[in-house]
Amino acid sequence: MAFAAVARTSKKDSNAGQGLLLGRYKLGKLLGHGAFAKVYQARNVKSGESVAIKVLDKEKILKGGMIAHIKREIAILRRVRHPNIVQLFEVMATKSKIYFVMEYVHGGELFNKVSKGRLKESVARKYFQQLISAVNFCHARGVYHRDLKPENLLLDDNGDLKVSDFGLSAVSDQIRQDGLFHTFCGTPAYVAPEILGRKGYDAAKVDIWSCGVILFVLMAGYLPFNDQNLMAMYKKIYRGEFRCPRWFSSELVRLLTKLLDTHPETRITIPEIMENRWFRKGFKHIKFYIEDDKFCSVEEADDDSGSYTTDHSSMSESETEIETRNRFCSLPRPASLNAFDIISFSPGFNLSGLFEEGGEGSRFVSGASVSRIISKFEEIAKVVCFTVRKKVCRLSLEGCREGVKGPLTIAAEIFELTPSLVVVEIKKKGGDRGEFEEFYNRELKPGLENLMMEKSLSTATDDSFVPTDSEL
Repeated sequence: MAFAAVARTSKKDSNAGQGLLLGRYKLGKLLGHGAFAKVYQARNVKSGESVAIKVLDKEKILKGGMIAHIKREIAILRRVRHPNIVQLFEVMATKSKIYFVMEYVHGGELFNKVSKGRLKESVARKYFQQLISAVNFCHARGVYHRDLKPENLLLDDNGDLKVSDFGLSAVSDQIRQDGLFHTFCGTPAYVAPEILGRKGYDAAKVDIWSCGVILFVLMAGYLPFNDQNLMAMYKKIYRGEFRCPRWFSSELVRLLTKLLDTHPETRITIPEIMENRWFRKGFKHIKFYIEDDKFCSVEEADDDSGSYTTDHSSMSESETEIETRNRFCSLPRPASLNAFDIISFSPGFNLSGLFEEGGEGSRFVSGASVSRIISKFEEIAKVVCFTVRKKVCRLSLEGCREGVKGPLTIAAEIFELTPSLVVVEIKKKGGDRGEFEEFYNRELKPGLENLMMEKSLSTATDDSFVPTDSEL
């Protein structure tokens, strides 16, 4: 994800709907507006891609004391990148405006579809499955939406659901010493009873309650708790007074009863929802990874570990060698390093921070072949059940365990130093720093140590100017 700050722009460019915005986006129709922002449809003039641009007024944000709120929203959107969540592409700024460049979802709000009448059970189930997948992804990263409702659920061209509007969302860092949130927020008809009690609440359980209300609305076409008098409606919510229509199946009724349990301690959890019989019908767990800032789905041919697309278990040793050789016979030659690249490797002259995002990592020199290096990475990944993806002379290793900052993701790239020497650069691209350091020291470094010396004594003339295993 790219982030840019532009110090100056012409008044014409800063006005919505006039010319190009910062020379990159052609603004179109107004999609909506609020107290602090307006949202426009726009087109990237270079790629032709349609986007939605949220334009925020800096003066209003400053007066409203919303700076911390905006920063938190940006941080949250960077953390929750999922196929069922509206994506933030980049953030730009001028002296008077802030621009969120976001994914444009053509299908509009799910609310518009529900307002025409209740949905078929299979359609409602599909949307609910996608909603739970997105919410589960957020919760695993310590993000809680707190304002889930059909108006904040959008539909794309394929009819898939996208969660939007994280303006009221919170992160685990905001939890008080009692382990609870205390901010009163949400939309009245979808708010959980514990929020009404104003005694603190578990934000994950609050999102689950809202998901239950949404499921009821999708299946019934109306709200489970509704009254023209707001206080009367709050009383119904607090007591959990609702009735399911006769067309609800017994399985659905049992699930809704667990979702709309007024006691958060006994309310169903997301793992339990995913094991529910009604929920599991036709459910397909989304497997994806991000490459070049775009979502890529994992092929079903991948095995359970995700490390290989070829099954080696039934192959003999000679067949494996032939298969391995064939895989790399057409491997492109690594990119050559120029003088600037080599100088930048020295800690005293490292200028890479000017051009690329910083992060944990290391570099080492090896005389081993490119295929040997890639095979070694795959061996290590197989031992720890990491997924390996290859593109030319770049590799991505992704762990299967979810964390607050997502799964551990490591990128490795191979560069040619001389015809007989290569430099391997390793960087942490996602996940927790402590987890990266533990994995690097326990698995990666010991596994790659032999490669650092392989053939280098006989082929290298003088590699003393390049630091081995130098931490960035």
